[in-house]
Parts: sequence; structure tokens; C-alpha cells
Amino acid sequence: MDFELSDDQRMILDNVATFVKKDSPVDRFRKQRDQEPGWSKAVWQQMGELGWLGLPFPESAGGMGMSFLEVALLLERFGTTLVPEPIIPSVVLGGSALAKAGTKEQQEKWLAPMIAGQTTLALAYTEEKSRHDLSHVEMRAEPAAGGYVLNGKKLWALNADAADQIIVSARTKGAVGDAEGISLFVLERGAEGVKLSVQKTIDGRRAAHVELLGVKVGKDALLGAEGKALPLLEELIDLGAAAACAEGGGVLETVMEMTREYLCDREQFGVKIGTFQALQHRAVDMFVEVQLAKSTTLLAALKVDAPVAERQRAISVAKTQLTQSGHFVTRQGIQLHGGIGVTDEHNVGLYFKRMNVLAALFGDEEHHVRRFGSLAAFQGAQ
Repeated sequence: MDFELSDDQRMILDNVATFVKKDSPVDRFRKQRDQEPGWSKAVWQQMGELGWLGLPFPESAGGMGMSFLEVALLLERFGTTLVPEPIIPSVVLGGSALAKAGTKEQQEKWLAPMIAGQTTLALAYTEEKSRHDLSHVEMRAEPAAGGYVLNGKKLWALNADAADQIIVSARTKGAVGDAEGISLFVLERGAEGVKLSVQKTIDGRRAAHVELLGVKVGKDALLGAEGKALPLLEELIDLGAAAACAEGGGVLETVMEMTREYLCDREQFGVKIGTFQALQHRAVDMFVEVQLAKSTTLLAALKVDAPVAERQRAISVAKTQLTQSGHFVTRQGIQLHGGIGVTDEHNVGLYFKRMNVLAALFGDEEHHVRRFGSLAAFQGAQ
């Protein structure tokens, strides 16, 4: 297999590398986390003008017609400086939902403005008792004159506090836990009956609990076929997991390099601590873990469009490896920095917090190990 980047991919990476160094250093993240909505709308529009928000979407919808691999390359570089703009919730989750299930009219109305950097999206799917079971949907969408009425609550929806549109999963028929009967609806954040409770996450970002109290929507708000949304929802969460792995690769790479530089600069008793063999061994172990995480992420990014079992297998491997490598590398980074590593003033702690969030998003280690070991994950692998 040829792992050389194409000319287009190298151009994207060159542009992104310049952006994260000059326009989006970690200091920008520190400033944005204390302001609403936690990211810059001007920078988001700039990303739209550069074409980054449309990388995986067809040209007919205003996108670049590229693949998820380019999105993964983008997110890895964004992870190096903790770029706060909502790429994963808006592009990977919400945008993909519209691209895969939306009509031409829906894409023109909601996807095209997001690609242009004018709006953002969110996907609300987690409920109080759902854990990682996407079929556990208690939110109801009852038929009404000309559309539906939605009632229920979603938890921890990324970017829902700031998104212009929120895509929610709701049950149009059947009982909680049934695979059939789940539908996706596109809601305006400011619609009557939409109640948001903003939640700050440990990594300095934001999510929201979304409560719908008799929210009325038209039939044009239904995304895809009624009651058939579970496979799409599973695919979207897999895309989110692969995206988290990609961003995590940039986080781990930066923590490793930051720690290496500290070991080379820090002196103890007149000697650079990087000359201590025991610390050199730990630095090498960090390097190995970073490479393991990045290599499994590459496979996952290449398999997002593969048959379901193959996709699930690759993504669960990558997410499990990210969690294991992420905890090891960031904890080593904290410890090798000593006392300064646990302060908010030092950047290594920010990466540590972000990695803990990425490890938990879209299925934790236990969930993905269990899924990998299931029969469904091994279908077609023998």
C-alpha cells in the first residue's frame, strides 16, 4: 500500500501547519475557553473559506469531494495546538448526517451554510440510560398536522449550546431498545420548546443537555426514511470515534515532543535530566505508544467506508489503542514534568484533559473491546 501523501493532501497539511503555528497557538485556546461559545466564529468562517469544512462532502453540496482521510489529517494537526472550533460535532457528525441522508433541499438549507463557515451543527443522541446503546431512545416524535411533535431529553451534545441546527434521534414507533422506529430530525436551536442547559467539560470546552418540550417540526425536518435511522446513527458515531483518534494523534505527538524538550532542558545537580537512562527509556516508551496510536488511526480512517463489520473492527482497535496509549503518554508527560506538570499554567495539563475527553467520547475502552470481541465485529474477517 502506498502511504505517500498526494499533492492535494500535502497542500492541505502545509496550510494547516501554518494556521496552527501562527493563527491558532495554545494561547488562543486559553483565551477562547473563558469566552462564549468557547471558539471563534471568525476563525470558523475562515476555515470555511479555506475549504476545510467541506473536505469530505460532494462538490454538489459545496464541498471538496475528498475523503475522511483528509479530515483525519486536518484533525491530527488541530490536535497539536488544541484548536477549539467544533469540527467533530459540526463536520464529522452533523455534516455527515446531512450528506448521507439529506435530500438536495435539506443539504442546500443546512449543509451548504455550514460548509461555508456561516453556521454550525450538532448531533444529540445520548440519553440518561442509553450508555453506548444507540437503540435506547426514549425521546418520542409523535405525528401531528403537517409534521411531528418531539418530547424528551438528550445529554452531553457537543456544540449544541452554539449550533444553529441540532440533529436529534427520536423514536417514531416501537419500544425503547428496538432497532426499528428510530428517526433523525433537524431542529433549529432557537425553536420554541427547545431548552438548553450548557455544560462545561473538563477540557475547557462546552456541551449541552437538550430538552424538547412539545417541539413542533414539519415533515421536511425528517432526515432520511422514518424509523430507519439506526444504521446511519451507528455509522456517524463510528466516524466520531475515528475523528477522536485522529485528533488524539496530534495531542500525543505534542505531549511527547513537549516532554522530550523538557528532559533536554531541565537540569538537576548540574546535569540535564535527559541524560538519565531511566528517563530515556520512558521517553522511548512514549514514542512507541504514539506510533501505535497513529498507525491504528490511519487504518481506521481508511476503513470508514468499508463493510460494517470491517469498519467496526478497525475503529474499535483504533479507539482502544488511543485510550491505552493516550493515558500512558499523557500521564508520563505529567510525571516527567514534575510539579509544574499539574498546574493549569503549563500546557501539558491541557493536553492531558483533552486526551481524557477524547478517550471517553464515542465509546470508551471497555465498550470497544467488547464490540471487537463480539461475533458481529469478526464477520468477514476469517
